[in-house]
Amino acid sequence: MANRIQGTTTLVGLLGYPLKHSRSPHMHNTAFEALGLDHVYMAFEVKEGYIKEGLDAIRILNTEGCNVTMPHKKKVLEYLDEISDDAKIIGSVNTVKNNNGKLTGYNTDGRGFIKALEENHVEYKNKKIVLAGAGGAARAVATQLAYEGASELVLFNRTLSTAEEIIENINKNIPECKGRALELKEEELKKEIQDASILVNCTSLGMKVTVDQAIVSSSDAFHKDLFVADIVYDPPKTKLLEMADEAGCRYMNGLMMMIWQGAIAFKIWTGKDMPVDLIKKEIFGN
Repeated sequence: MANRIQGTTTLVGLLGYPLKHSRSPHMHNTAFEALGLDHVYMAFEVKEGYIKEGLDAIRILNTEGCNVTMPHKKKVLEYLDEISDDAKIIGSVNTVKNNNGKLTGYNTDGRGFIKALEENHVEYKNKKIVLAGAGGAARAVATQLAYEGASELVLFNRTLSTAEEIIENINKNIPECKGRALELKEEELKKEIQDASILVNCTSLGMKVTVDQAIVSSSDAFHKDLFVADIVYDPPKTKLLEMADEAGCRYMNGLMMMIWQGAIAFKIWTGKDMPVDLIKKEIFGN
């Protein structure tokens, strides 16, 4: 492939630490090349405590913007000029657009999850949704679901206070959605699943050393109308999704959430639609 970087090429970056595992540079650079856009995406390892300096560089270098990942998603809010309404409620930012030195923050994680649901023709408006986990992804997914019209959210987490903080934030800012926080215990979780429309795993259970684990030990509480979503995408079929399949439930892993959050960020920077089908095929083999 010919070197396409020229004097006119503008930069998009990823700020976080560590980053060597990230698939974002491959995804975005593939999309830039496919559309003939004169941008390049690079990962910059910015350690905790240096996000202000990272954003200063985004301004000084006149980049198109950047993605922001751990450990900076919350701290970054202090140094932005504007923040989108949904990102304000979520309380974290993963995408920044630079407009002549004015930085605007967005959160595309939850919107990426919503887009993945819609791609699977899953109805979430006016539905009861049960989620497990209370980390950054859970916060974004739960808040976005409430923002987009879910009628009830039940958030489970081993540390109850963390889940309570997320639910209090949702109940305060999106009162149309009824939110509850519960300690993650299997019997309570199964009880809430019985009349839920969607079950979402936002924990890391099912990946790496926990590949043989799931938020429930059996699918006896699953029903045929339950849609099961797992934000883990490696492995592509977690133990939770194996149980969903055995119970006859429709399900999805986290791959399309990951792609769509990137596609939404791509459009924020470029104004153009990412070639999602190409990304799925060339990078993820789908």
